[in-house]
Amino acid sequence: MLTMFENKKVNLKKLMPYGFTRNNDTYIYTTNIVNGQFQMIITITEHGAINTKVIDSSSNEYVLHRISEVCGPFVSKVRADYESILYHIAEKCFEPNIFKSNYAQKIIQYVQNTYHDELEFLWPNFPNNAIFRRKDTNKWYCALLVLSKRKLGLNSDEVIDVLDLKANSEEIEGMVDGQKYFPGYHMNKKHWYTLCLDGSVPLDEILQRINTSYKLSAK
Repeated sequence: MLTMFENKKVNLKKLMPYGFTRNNDTYIYTTNIVNGQFQMIITITEHGAINTKVIDSSSNEYVLHRISEVCGPFVSKVRADYESILYHIAEKCFEPNIFKSNYAQKIIQYVQNTYHDELEFLWPNFPNNAIFRRKDTNKWYCALLVLSKRKLGLNSDEVIDVLDLKANSEEIEGMVDGQKYFPGYHMNKKHWYTLCLDGSVPLDEILQRINTSYKLSAK
């Protein structure tokens, strides 16, 4: 995986507006680099697999830019142009793919389908944290994070997806048990609680609690 695409997934709807053409299940983008001396071809499959080629005027593939040990003004220019194109595609046609657990993926899909909200990554210094917020009140009602279980007080260094949700303070007092439900991580613990997306809380229960959190974020 090219580093600029790590923890990202392709948004197929953005490829053709960007300039890709479609051939069956593959999207192809062609551009010139190094002042037209090379042609760069990027292919992306529907599953997000990426392949790149740099072709010279004799239709030979150029590969020196991929070898980090090779340096010099010319190869550095090729490498800079090559990476610049890929970084721009990663920015314009891909979106974060931080939360990879089955529960997290289903929760993201549920919120998108039910409330038509998208994850927002607000903190460049904390790229593994994101929130959902209501459009009408601009208030958060979910936060998704990646962290070690030990930070919740559990005796494990396993890194998992977790979810912060809102509830009434009385309900939180009776809910938090240090096993399935935890004080809100980095949130106001009177109004927020945390749960692990590792199967310890059934998915149907989590979705109902998301609905409650959404309602509590109304005006």
